[in-house]
Amino acid sequence: MPMVTRKKTVKVKMPGFGLTLGLSITYMSLLILIPLSALILYATKLSFKDFWLIVTAPRVIAAFQVSFSSTLFAALINFVFGLIIAWILTRYQFYGKRILDACIDLPFAIPTAVAGIALATIFSPLGFLGAFLQKFGITLGFSRAGIVIALVFIGLPFVVRTVQPVIAELDLGLEEAASSLGANYFQIFSRVIFPSIFPALLTGFTMAFARGLGEYGSIIFISSNMPYESEIVPLLIIKKLMQFDYLGASAIGLTMLGIAFILLLLTNVLQEYTKKRRTS
Repeated sequence: MPMVTRKKTVKVKMPGFGLTLGLSITYMSLLILIPLSALILYATKLSFKDFWLIVTAPRVIAAFQVSFSSTLFAALINFVFGLIIAWILTRYQFYGKRILDACIDLPFAIPTAVAGIALATIFSPLGFLGAFLQKFGITLGFSRAGIVIALVFIGLPFVVRTVQPVIAELDLGLEEAASSLGANYFQIFSRVIFPSIFPALLTGFTMAFARGLGEYGSIIFISSNMPYESEIVPLLIIKKLMQFDYLGASAIGLTMLGIAFILLLLTNVLQEYTKKRRTS
């Protein structure tokens, strides 16, 4: 019988792995786990009945609908236009490219309150763009549309900066090979390019969505902040805190935390599934 040789797998450990792992866990605990645990423990002072009555109040449900629907819509807009902008900045050379590339990072650099004031100045009924749109019966400032505009503004860099390096590293030889085999541009994009950049695009979408859920500063200036119409969850939590209703604010915050965590977890699972399917 022929001898069967077994290959031994060697596990390589990074130098200082135990120390770096301990520091990482300690750092994450101090910044994330301990504050979130404090929020959960504080919310346990409420009975399940009281907790349920707080989070299912009509005003709270309306605020959740405004926050999640506006954030999802804004993230979808950035999903499309963020890809287009990243593609242009990576594949083309044109005058003013560096200026446009630098402008992408402006939402990271300026305070969100400043962004909200600037957007409100432009899109308000008295602003130069808002006054022009008013002639056609379109109102963007101080409405739910204003929330979407603010969320698009702060979420765009997450999509562009996540997708841009992936586009830069695409193998142009695959596109040339597909073209030589008779594929048109739509087929090349849909079957060669898009599957390669979709995981990064999904990551940018997730980051923009997660960032938008907790946005407060830019929204309150461009939204009317009317209960049941354009009141977001972070604003409702702030109002609860100003009324010294700490338990109510904790219950709403914990609910938003749980929903956001589930959505982000499902998105990460979908992203891993997409990567495995593409590499298999």
